[in-house]
Amino acid sequence: MNSKKGTADPLLATLVNAGKAQENAISINAEIHMVKDISNAYLINTADGDVMINTGFMSNGEQNKTRLEPFRSGPLRAILLTQAHPDHYGGVPDFKEQGTQIIAGSGFAATWDFFHMLDKYLRRRSGVVWSSAIKNRTLVPPHVLPDQEIAASTPIDIGDRRFVCIPTPGGESPCSMIVWMPDDKVLFTGNLFGPVFGSVPNLCTLRGDKPRSASLWLNDLKKVLALGAETLITGHGEPVKGRAEIRTVLNQMFLAVSFIHDETVAGMNAGKDVYTLMRTIRLPEELVITEFHGKVSWAVRTIWEEYSGWFHMDSTTSIYGIPRSSVNADLVELAGGASVIAQRAQEKNAAGLPLEALHLTDIALSDQPNHQQTLREKKDALEQLLQQSGQINMSETMWLRGQINSVSELLVATTREA
Repeated sequence: MNSKKGTADPLLATLVNAGKAQENAISINAEIHMVKDISNAYLINTADGDVMINTGFMSNGEQNKTRLEPFRSGPLRAILLTQAHPDHYGGVPDFKEQGTQIIAGSGFAATWDFFHMLDKYLRRRSGVVWSSAIKNRTLVPPHVLPDQEIAASTPIDIGDRRFVCIPTPGGESPCSMIVWMPDDKVLFTGNLFGPVFGSVPNLCTLRGDKPRSASLWLNDLKKVLALGAETLITGHGEPVKGRAEIRTVLNQMFLAVSFIHDETVAGMNAGKDVYTLMRTIRLPEELVITEFHGKVSWAVRTIWEEYSGWFHMDSTTSIYGIPRSSVNADLVELAGGASVIAQRAQEKNAAGLPLEALHLTDIALSDQPNHQQTLREKKDALEQLLQQSGQINMSETMWLRGQINSVSELLVATTREA
């Protein structure tokens, strides 16, 4: 749902919903067929049956299977899973046949256990960002146990085709792997490069997950470059074709993320705090890549905290369990009430400083959560941020829209009460 009528969804929201408009599977070539889903699923024909690479989301497994049925050539010999996220493996129970081998990267079962352990926590957080783009979030992911977990580059021959499963621990989950078909020069990367190829990787998502290592991701990108793929098939969107085109985009991504990494490290060594680095590190024009899923500033913070940990050495209070917000009521009283703070927030908004305005409204609302003037200034600040964002990044856009909607609903409710 958009916060303003006529506002387009970010590209990523469009990609994850692409399957809704698809009636039939699409053939990439004579042997490889694609069905679009929240994350796409791929069927590969061999002389001795078929292979699936990912299966789509659990609510769409049967539908995906039906759409691929016209392209089946024999029994399903294997399902290769590029990562332990349910939009990649959710349809396994619908596809699996007697004798089908489930093959995944090392740590798939452990990653599944991690998400199961934190299911309620992560589901709540995911809902804030994804609820307007993905429905049926109450569905429970199936418990998938691979028959084989790949810890090193492993060739698997099925019929007349060779598949090489290559671990990529810098991917979206620690168990990520890519699948290389050397004879065909076709590479399936899953979400190693995120859901939008050629974009800044989202090293740590807003919904919560184990942070990804930028250095591991760069090493995995080197592995991909060394393969020389002529067709690159990702988890979302259309295949990327042409060895030169693929290499050009990969090189740009490598140089961009290397720059972000190196500038972050240089800033840390220079004694700069993480917030300064988030504000000031920008890609040079010749290295700019899109920010559809990750952002440069988020990558900076993830790298900083990967190397430095949670303690920012900015306040003694952060090593104890009493947050700064515990004195918000005192600040409101000392300022002369929420109305005084709301007035200062209005001045910040008028000056084009919505983030400063939000700091102020958060203080006031923590003491008086239904204060209408403060709520109006918070909404104004959020709408400014949404406009400034260009509504390009999926997580940022959906978070801001959700916050605007929540404040709007609270304003309506408090007006009625008054």
